[in-house]
Amino acid sequence: MANLKLRDRDAIQTHEGIIFRVMGYSHPKDSYICDAEYASANIFKSTDLRAPRTGKNQTFYKFYNDEGWKLISSQFQKYTVYHAMLRRKVIGINQTDIVQVRKPEERLQELLKPPPKDELIAATLQVLNTVTKKSGLKSQNFGVFGSMLHSFHHPKLSDIDLVVYGKKENQKIRKTLQTLYQEKASSFRNEFESKQVMSGKQWRFKNFTVEDFVWHQRRKQIYGLYEDKASGRTIKAEFEPVKAWREIKSEYDAQTRIERKGWARIKARVTADDEAPFIPSIYGIEPLEVLSGEKEALSASRVFSFMEEFRLQAQKNEVVIVEGNLEEVIAPKGSFHQITLTYCPRYYEQVLKALH
Repeated sequence: MANLKLRDRDAIQTHEGIIFRVMGYSHPKDSYICDAEYASANIFKSTDLRAPRTGKNQTFYKFYNDEGWKLISSQFQKYTVYHAMLRRKVIGINQTDIVQVRKPEERLQELLKPPPKDELIAATLQVLNTVTKKSGLKSQNFGVFGSMLHSFHHPKLSDIDLVVYGKKENQKIRKTLQTLYQEKASSFRNEFESKQVMSGKQWRFKNFTVEDFVWHQRRKQIYGLYEDKASGRTIKAEFEPVKAWREIKSEYDAQTRIERKGWARIKARVTADDEAPFIPSIYGIEPLEVLSGEKEALSASRVFSFMEEFRLQAQKNEVVIVEGNLEEVIAPKGSFHQITLTYCPRYYEQVLKALH
């Protein structure tokens, strides 16, 4: 498996049956920073009713919250890699430990071969056919992720999870979806058109209300509902932004280090949002006021977020509230400050929201 070329949303499986998602585009040499997504029933079992995934005569369980991190930390520490910039180990995998790779764009091309094997695949292809015709994009601009990528989706319960590759392509698909949501006969709706979408769900964020969350999610356009007439089911349809190969540039530099300076909450103006659709989401900012915490935050030049909740969260020229880890990036060519939103003990205190 040497000399692999992988990007965000590509999947890696180990010989024990752990499935990782590649995270982002910047990685140490000969390894990939990852998030653990699923594990074989041979090594992990979950009591969460949402977790089981069955297919190809085997059962996997999806990790929720910090379950994946706990499993890796306690039993599979070999699936960590040293991050020289952070000067610590993070979840990841060396290329020599990779048994199998699954790429969303390749899996989709397999599914396009007729006939569809089940009703969910048929619905996925119908959604793809509609959005490609409306947007002018091609099937090669898309992929599938989630359980369908791994062939253990449930035809009657699983969602439609599509990857969209490229910045311009993502702009087109968002405009297309916005139009489809407004057409009553289109069979498409915005998943967050009503705040009732969050009814009965546990809410943990402390500085970000449910109403704020729904407002931000609604305008992202990438979360839809598809009324599938063939199956009679309303299916969630997500369109996940991923960079095209031509757009990828690694920021990993072993000569650069990142130092945490403390915690900060600031008001800022967004100066750049072209990296907002992706993970990590990057926003250029001009700080306006330090509301609490480290005063050095007044010199922060960007927000750097690994949290999917805050992808596509803010737009250029908007005024936002940001709260998270203040970091200094110390590089050979110069240093700068950033506020980073990521997995940490104060996860649910973090926020990025537009003042609307």
